[in-house]
Amino acid sequence: MRSFRARIIALLIIAIALVVTLATIAALSVLGAPKLSNIIDPLAQEIAALATLAERDPEGIATTKLTVRTAPIRGRPDPPLSDALTAALAELGSARTAKVSEVDPDGPLVVSVELSQGRWLITPIPRLGPPPGGGIVFVGWMALIVIGTAGVAAFAASKVTRPLKMIEAAVATVSPDGVLPHVPEAGPLELRATAHALNRLSARLKLAMESRVRLVAAAGHDLRTPMTRMRLRAEFLPEEERHKWLADLEELDQIADSAIRLVREEVTQDGAEPVRIDRIVGEIVEELTILGMPVEAPILEPAKVEARPLALKRALRNLIINAATHGHGATVRVELHGTRAVMLVTDEGPGIPEAMIGQVFEPFFRADQGRRKSMPGAGLGMAIAKEIVERFGGAIGVTNRSPHGLMQTVSFPAVDVVSEPAVRRTVTAPLVWPAHTG
Repeated sequence: MRSFRARIIALLIIAIALVVTLATIAALSVLGAPKLSNIIDPLAQEIAALATLAERDPEGIATTKLTVRTAPIRGRPDPPLSDALTAALAELGSARTAKVSEVDPDGPLVVSVELSQGRWLITPIPRLGPPPGGGIVFVGWMALIVIGTAGVAAFAASKVTRPLKMIEAAVATVSPDGVLPHVPEAGPLELRATAHALNRLSARLKLAMESRVRLVAAAGHDLRTPMTRMRLRAEFLPEEERHKWLADLEELDQIADSAIRLVREEVTQDGAEPVRIDRIVGEIVEELTILGMPVEAPILEPAKVEARPLALKRALRNLIINAATHGHGATVRVELHGTRAVMLVTDEGPGIPEAMIGQVFEPFFRADQGRRKSMPGAGLGMAIAKEIVERFGGAIGVTNRSPHGLMQTVSFPAVDVVSEPAVRRTVTAPLVWPAHTG
């Protein structure tokens, strides 16, 4: 049976049959006692014969293990069994009183049968109910059945969910360019079909990504020629109109340049190397301070990460500039949290509406479209930063602060522990709005 479905069906049939069989055997062996009438009648015949023998030959009874007393034996009485045994004796024509008692909890029951002249015959009889400890045996059987059923169910569930686990594993290992890894097409029919579908999806995604990259790159390059012609024509316009045209052309040039840079980051496959993220952040803070941007770095803990230095510097620079320009100043920290190096960028700006915070890394995103003209930049800085950070195995996120402000978090796996003291400093500058480089 190569079909995965057929294997699961067969497995479930065997499991259910086994569970039902074990449950039936346990119930019959522990709880399946015979009917009381089937035992009482033969027992009454034996007791009647013994009572008659005890009355006719007392000396012969004395040589057996039976005893004759002047009173019934003491013990815990069993009224239902006593009444049933007395009625059975009456049906046999032996009107005698029988009293059944439990003398020893671990031994047989004892019946006291009335004889003539006020004497009582004492004789043991077997227990008619479940044996002692029958409840414990039944619980043990049920526990065994439950454990067995759980094991079979877990095995069946793992078999059923293998295609889902395959999909989950493939999605978890998606590369930064959105391409799924190749999945081996082996195993049962359903697993092979799932793997084949995932590989086809990966090929289509790769083609779509390459098509998008070519489209953006071509559009960015093709915009250069008409924009150059428009600049030349703008020189012949009146002073006031020429200024507006040149400003719009400058914005278009920034958008085209940022789009080309984003494409470069997506297609670049250069290897990474260990770099000091704290030093890179320190250099960025010094550069922006010289430019007059309100940036401070209270603490920079030494840490190494795997990345390309220029690409990492560009990504972190975009994030810090974004906080400085839109958040009325940036506070930057580099800290070691366990095995990860974390850069925290906080600001005191208005933040981002919670409904829009999931769109912050989308290209050309603006939290307030009305501020597009007053705030420079093409709106691709955050998208480029995310592309670079995730390409080198990092994670990036944005959250609002209370009561206001924004926190940008970038974390990378730390590749080495640097035995240097953390750099503690505060560098500030007056608020100046330079041209946005993202």
